[in-house]
Amino acid sequence: MTGDRIKCELVYSKMLTAVEDIMLEEFDLPEGCIDIGIFTTQYDGVGYCAADEATKASNVEVVYIKTLYGAGAGLNDGQVFGVITGPTVSDVESGLRYIRDYAENKSSVYSVNDDDSNLIYAQLVPKIGKYFSKTYGLPIGSSIAFLFAPALEGVVGIDEALTVADVEVVKFFGPPTNSNLSGAILTGTQSNCRTACEAFKNAIISCVEDPVDY
Repeated sequence: MTGDRIKCELVYSKMLTAVEDIMLEEFDLPEGCIDIGIFTTQYDGVGYCAADEATKASNVEVVYIKTLYGAGAGLNDGQVFGVITGPTVSDVESGLRYIRDYAENKSSVYSVNDDDSNLIYAQLVPKIGKYFSKTYGLPIGSSIAFLFAPALEGVVGIDEALTVADVEVVKFFGPPTNSNLSGAILTGTQSNCRTACEAFKNAIISCVEDPVDY
């Protein structure tokens, strides 16, 4: 139903120990790291936020993460492929557990229509970890709003979020992205980022309910 939070699933989560040299090279693993965790989440934005969460809660780093080309605008299955590593097997195992917990229990995927066929991602990240800090040049612990939606709806939502909340654009993802979405990473106080997430969601719900202005 409109406005409902939709549960995200972890599609795959696999541990590979003592990987072959091609994996060491391809994923540019840090010296001494020979074990990796690979994962796919049902919605791509969730994978990025879950990976960052793992860097806060366990001794791992994200060495590779990409959105797959051609995934559908409905946030279809398996849109992201991620790789984490750490000094020990137990570190990587711990990281994968945190990724699963975040994806399944803490992600903010919402339905914006009654039959749940149109989904958006409006995630408040109260305190970012190492991955987002490095990727977006923000201090560890900064707050962000991680916002993605189908192409047109995303533009509508981002415009409203920037109008309503006192936040700054860290990165804008104009359509089409690899997954045919549009989105933005916004930063500000935790309160303002929360406001941005709500404004984004509400604007898109209104857009879907009344799609044609003229």
